[in-house]
Amino acid sequence: MAPSPYSKFDSCELILRDELAIDRTILANERTLLAYLRSGASLVIAGVSMMHFSQEGWFQAVGVACIPVGVVTGIFGVARYRIINRSISAVRRQLPKITA
Repeated sequence: MAPSPYSKFDSCELILRDELAIDRTILANERTLLAYLRSGASLVIAGVSMMHFSQEGWFQAVGVACIPVGVVTGIFGVARYRIINRSISAVRRQLPKITA
C-alpha cells in the first residue's frame, strides 16, 4: 500500500486550526461535487433542448453528444468526491480528539 500524503503528520498532534482546515476541506469537496453535478445536469438539459428545438442535423448531433458527456461528468464528480472523502476520513480518524 502506498504511503499516505499525510503520513508525515502521523506523530504530530494537530491543533484547532488544523481541525478547522480539515472541515474547510470537507466543505470544499462538497462544493466541488455540486459543481460537477450542476455541470452534468446543464449538459444533459442543453443536449435535450438542442435535440428538441433544432432543425439542422449537425445541431442535433451536438445535442446527442452533450447527453452522455453530461452523464459522464456527473459520474466522474461523484467518483472523485468519494475518493477524496475517503482520504479525508482516513486522516480524520487518525487525529486525536480535541476536547474543549
